[in-house]
Amino acid sequence: MKRRDFIKISGAAALAAACGPKGAQSGAGTVNEGPGEMLMRENPRNGDRISALGFGCMRWPMVDGVIDQEAVNEMVDYAIEHGINYFDTSPAYLRGQSEKAAGIALSRHPRDKYFIATKLSNFGDASAEASRKMFFDSLEQLHTDYFDYYLLHSIGRGGKDAFNKRYVDNGMIDFVLEQKAAGRIRNLGFSFHGAQHEFDYFMELYDSGQMHWDFVQIEMNYVDWTHADGVRNVNADYLYAELDKREIPIVIMEPLLGGRLANVPDGIARQMKEREPQMSVASWAFRFCGTYPRVLCILSGMSNMDPLKENVQTFSHFRPLNEEELEFLEQMATQMMEYPLVNCTDCKYCMPCPWGIDIPGTFQHYNRAITEGTYAQNTAQKNYAKLKKAYLVSYDRAVASIRQADHCISCGECLSHCPQSIPIPDQLRRIAQYVENLRQDKLP
Repeated sequence: MKRRDFIKISGAAALAAACGPKGAQSGAGTVNEGPGEMLMRENPRNGDRISALGFGCMRWPMVDGVIDQEAVNEMVDYAIEHGINYFDTSPAYLRGQSEKAAGIALSRHPRDKYFIATKLSNFGDASAEASRKMFFDSLEQLHTDYFDYYLLHSIGRGGKDAFNKRYVDNGMIDFVLEQKAAGRIRNLGFSFHGAQHEFDYFMELYDSGQMHWDFVQIEMNYVDWTHADGVRNVNADYLYAELDKREIPIVIMEPLLGGRLANVPDGIARQMKEREPQMSVASWAFRFCGTYPRVLCILSGMSNMDPLKENVQTFSHFRPLNEEELEFLEQMATQMMEYPLVNCTDCKYCMPCPWGIDIPGTFQHYNRAITEGTYAQNTAQKNYAKLKKAYLVSYDRAVASIRQADHCISCGECLSHCPQSIPIPDQLRRIAQYVENLRQDKLP
């Protein structure tokens, strides 16, 4: 479905309502309480008033591999003070440290000041014993006796068979439904990564009454809206439309594509700045997601105070995009697809690599060079020698030589862990070959 057609079908009234003081009544109702106050969305299923900007706890600040709790406390205090009340974490984030840090920071505030979302992340051990332990450990780590929003984590990959192994055959579906009936789960949903036929299966479960999803978390941004590969990931316009017609509230992950839409290539950034000189590049991506009325909350993994303050400003003075601005972003997305970027969101699920490769670090350095225009494309390129030196020096600084791409042995251990279904060994080989060609001045 084209974006122009979708906006017309969704109704101009819904988007116009999002601009008004009390917002839309369809989808996730928008409640904008005046200038300078956090944009709030009302969950039409239970009346929860949730901040449109949610705090994703996957990128807490770290010092020597350990979460900086003092910095986390400061960020959480600022977030709550400025209206953010939805915090999303997981037992899998930051190698198991995220929930504990979130629990320490949040428990310093009254429980009715925030909503906790966490997940059943039983990737490694899907046994009933381990999965149940994960649930109760999360309650303990987060210093709470109930979860506001609980997700079956990253379903889709592996389709029906993987879903049955992780949640059905081990009795965990019955278990979480029992916990919901007991009040330990207020809302049950899932986060999705996978192909269209896999998503359709989970919608069939909903339609047949076998599962009741209170909400669904999807990857949505102006690039993935119509430019997902269609094989490993689904265009977000399809996911949104399917959830919208069933009136299922939507939580958004990866609105910035792991930071890539906050640091777009220079040519695209210039076009954005020409249109809105006072707006950050990242604000375009957040406004895109917030324009759609079924969206309940948009998660951002903020690792320090600067993006936190900037994002609070975006959502405290929120302006939905009009049709012409949506078309502009589609043009920017088309241009983004012309760059040879790796679709890595820096989630670090692929880590630790058994052979010590810094997979996300290698991908992030490579993508950064492309977006910042410091990517040597051929030996005839202007300033080639300078670009070559800059890439090689910065690569060695960003990633230790023994952890670089050329040490990958293609064992494939990482493949099943990547929510983006990136062919990681292939991409590492591509980067390793690029580096070797660069060193030997053999670029085409």
